Amino acid sequence: MSDEQPSSSDDTAPLSWGSSRDDDPGESWLPPREHQPPHQWTPPGPPPAPYVPSHAGPGIERPDLLERPTYPPPGTQPYPVQHRAAPSSRDRFPGWFWPVVAALALVIGVVGGVFGGAVYENWHRTSTEGQVDGGLAGAGAVSARPLPAGNHSVTAVAQQLLPSTIQVLAQFQGRKDGATGSGFVLDQAGHYITNNHVVADAVDHDGPIEIVDQNGNKYAAKVVGRSPTYDLAVLYVKHGPKLPPASLGTARILRVGDQVVAFGSPLGLSSTVTSGIVSALNRPVTTSDTGSDSSYINAVQTDAAINPGNSGGPLVDLSGRVVGVNSAIATTGGTTGESGNIGVGFAIPIDQVKITADQILRTGEARYPVIGATVNTGDASAVGAKILNVGSDSPASRAGLKKGDLVTEIGGDKVADGIALIVAIRAHQPGDTVTFTVRRGSDQMSVHITLGSQVG
Repeated sequence: MSDEQPSSSDDTAPLSWGSSRDDDPGESWLPPREHQPPHQWTPPGPPPAPYVPSHAGPGIERPDLLERPTYPPPGTQPYPVQHRAAPSSRDRFPGWFWPVVAALALVIGVVGGVFGGAVYENWHRTSTEGQVDGGLAGAGAVSARPLPAGNHSVTAVAQQLLPSTIQVLAQFQGRKDGATGSGFVLDQAGHYITNNHVVADAVDHDGPIEIVDQNGNKYAAKVVGRSPTYDLAVLYVKHGPKLPPASLGTARILRVGDQVVAFGSPLGLSSTVTSGIVSALNRPVTTSDTGSDSSYINAVQTDAAINPGNSGGPLVDLSGRVVGVNSAIATTGGTTGESGNIGVGFAIPIDQVKITADQILRTGEARYPVIGATVNTGDASAVGAKILNVGSDSPASRAGLKKGDLVTEIGGDKVADGIALIVAIRAHQPGDTVTFTVRRGSDQMSVHITLGSQVG
C-alpha cells in the first residue's frame, strides 16, 4: 500500500518504510531555447503553412495557432542592404594571427569551464545546504575507539564525551524554547544528531532551533533532514563551534550487563551524565503515541537514568563510543515521556542511526523498508502478527502473502506480535530479501519478500 499508516481506531499499523528521491533536490536544469529559423523574405504568393515543431515535449501543446510571419509584411518592402565583398583574412592579418587566436580561445574555454563548474558547484551546495555528497564518510565522521578497550572509568568516558554533547532548544506550541532535548556532534562538518520529536513542531511551524555547547554558547541550527519513522533528525550549524565529533561505535557487540553512560540535558539540566547497564537488547518499542507518527525501534534498553530532556543524547560504552541515541522512557502509566526515570529507558541502536544519517546527508531524506501490508498491533493473544490487508502489486502480494496470514518468524527470529514484526522489518534495509515464516490455516510455509521503500 502506498499510504499505510498505523490506525488508532482499528488497532492496526502498517508494515511500511519510506523511500527517498533518487534525484538531487538541489539540481535543476533549463531546457534549451527552441531553435527559431532566421527570418527571410518570401515572394508574393500563398502564405506558408503554420510552423509546428517536429516534436512537442510532454505537457506542451502543439502551437498550431502560431504562424511564422511572412516577410516583408503587407505594404512594406525589406530594408535595402548594401552587399560588399568581405576582405580576405590574409589581406588584414599576418599568418601567425589565427593560430594565436585559436590557442587563446582554447585557454579561455578551459578557464571558463573551470570557473563555470566552480560557480555551479557553489550554487549546488548552497541550494542543498548541509548535505554532503559523500555522506558520513565525506562529512568526517569518526569511529576509532577513543579510550582503551579495558577502560572501566565512567569519569574517563564523561571527560571524553561531554565536549561532544549539546543541548537542543526548539520552538514548541509557540514558545521559542518550548522543547528541550539533547544531541551530539556527528562529524567534522557541523552536523548534529537529535531526536525528530524534539524538533518536529519547530519544523512544522518554521520555528527557531538552537544548539547550546558545553560552555553555554548558542548557535542557530537548521534541519538537514529527519525521519519520523526512526525518530531521528540531523541538524546543521553553518560556521558553528569547532566541537570534537563523537566516535560512532556499534550496538551489535553489546551484551546484557555491559556498562553504559548516558549524556544529555534532562529537565533542562545541561551536561548531565548518568550511568547504568544494558538491561535488554532488541526490545520492540514505539517512541510516539500519535498513530501516524509512531516510531518503531529495535531498542537498547538501559537502567541508566533517562528523563525528559535526555532525548537525542548519546548512550556510550566504556570505550567512549556511541552505541545508541536516547529516545524514550517507560512510565508506570505505560506511556513515554510524561514522568521521570523509573530505571527503564530506551535508545535507538547507533547502527540504524548511521544508516539514516548517511541517507539524510546525501539526499536530505531518509528511507525505510516496506512490505505493503497492514498488521494488527492491538491483539496480543495470538503468538505472531496477523496480516489484516495486503496492498495490490506490493512486495507482500508479489511474494504471495495474503490477508489472514499469521507471521511467526522473520529471518529465523520469533515474532511475538504486530509491533515486533514492524520493528523486525525496520531493522532491515530497502532491497533486502527477508524470509517470513507464515502460518496459513493448518499449513506453515516460508515466504521470501524483497523489501520496498518509502520516505519517512
